[in-house]
Amino acid sequence: MQSDTPPLLTVTQLTQAIKLNLESMFPFIYLQGEISNFKEQSSGHFYFSLKDATAQISAVMFKAEASLLKTPPKGGDHVMIKGEISVYPPKGNYQLIIRELSYVGIGELLQKLEQLKIKLHQKGWFKAIHKKPIPRFPKKIGVITSPTGAVIQDILQILTRRFSGFHLILNPVKVQGEGAAKEIARAIEQFNRYQLVDVLIVGRGGGSLEDLWPFNEEIVAEAIYNSQIPIISAVGHETDHCIADYVADIRAPTPSAAAEIVISEKNQQLEHLKTLRRRIQQAIQNLIQSGHYRLKGFSKHLFITHPHVITEWRMQKLDDLKEDLSNQLKQIITFKKHQLESFARQTQLLKPSNQIIHLRKHLRDWNGIFSRKMQDLLLQNKKKIEQIEYRLKQQWTYLIGQKKYLFKGKDYRIKNNQLIRDRILSSKQKILHITNILKAVDPKNLLKQGYSILFAEKEVFVINSICKLKKGQKAKLLLSDGEALITINEVNPRE
Repeated sequence: MQSDTPPLLTVTQLTQAIKLNLESMFPFIYLQGEISNFKEQSSGHFYFSLKDATAQISAVMFKAEASLLKTPPKGGDHVMIKGEISVYPPKGNYQLIIRELSYVGIGELLQKLEQLKIKLHQKGWFKAIHKKPIPRFPKKIGVITSPTGAVIQDILQILTRRFSGFHLILNPVKVQGEGAAKEIARAIEQFNRYQLVDVLIVGRGGGSLEDLWPFNEEIVAEAIYNSQIPIISAVGHETDHCIADYVADIRAPTPSAAAEIVISEKNQQLEHLKTLRRRIQQAIQNLIQSGHYRLKGFSKHLFITHPHVITEWRMQKLDDLKEDLSNQLKQIITFKKHQLESFARQTQLLKPSNQIIHLRKHLRDWNGIFSRKMQDLLLQNKKKIEQIEYRLKQQWTYLIGQKKYLFKGKDYRIKNNQLIRDRILSSKQKILHITNILKAVDPKNLLKQGYSILFAEKEVFVINSICKLKKGQKAKLLLSDGEALITINEVNPRE
């Protein structure tokens, strides 16, 4: 018999059953709420509650995820989280395990501001090396602010009371709300494009982070960084800080302070001029007194009491220079003499007789090469003529056949045959003319006319001068039908 009594569970068993069901039902959830009771342990874990108007839930963000946050959360921050539900068995509480956290509202703006600070700092826009000095006596002062705010009135009051003869140019812009950042950046660019002023004041009065946000935009920071005109940032009160303050050449705590920075007090300038006058007078007196002492010293100097001392060492130096000049002239003459000897040797080498001997040697070499080239060329031309003659015969044979087929009449055949015979006779005459020209330039034909060519016995070059022959020397004699080996018995050069 079965019992209707439910099973008896331990607290651990019940807690584990709730943990399994709850965690499987909510594997990942997204929540939005406000942080309260925030605690950061030495281990790096964050413990806090996430609440809204009527409820709250415990949350934990372990060190691995917490270390990824650029700015740690604090009480009152509105955040969006991604996480999972978990049950903590030792206390029997359910809680959120947060995997990702992002800020909403002010928290999101602060996070965005910190990210932009890091970005611009890495670019080097905050470095002092990029800061331009403020001119001491600006003639034209530019102001970029709202035309209806108290900022322009405070600046005008300070400038009017403490400085005269200035020229102020106001470029009115929105200083908060949508589009304000673009107007501010455009105004800075316009002042630079036309070089309207010597110094710029960019600012507005105090306000919340949202009110001052246009001065935290990257577009404004970039315009300030690229400005060739020095810029004083005067945004908010002394405790307010924005990106424009870090990029500008000077940060003023208030707009009034910016007006005081851009000009100098007249009394300070006068005192400075008086101080300079006293220093100049004292310096002139010191120079006069120093000159007096130096004049006294010169009057007692050896050059004044014994003038010949001035010329003695110069006369000795003149003797040394004369001796050095003589030595240098001797070296130059010797060098020129060697040059003339070298030129004489070169001239001897360039004598016409020596040049003729050298050119004759080259001519002999080229004569042999030319003979071989001519023989090769004649052989090639003969082959080409034979090929042309063969092709002409084939073409005329083909034309004769075509003409016979086309003209069947007796008269046409007679005329056609006559035309073909004329063409063949003309072609033969041309071939005969070309053959006669080739035969005329053929060295072998010259040999048939009684000429001969004398070659060295062991070297392949033509002997074309009596100077190349010696008594008892052997040589080869080329004739039209062969060659003969001869011995030179006597050499009689022509005088």
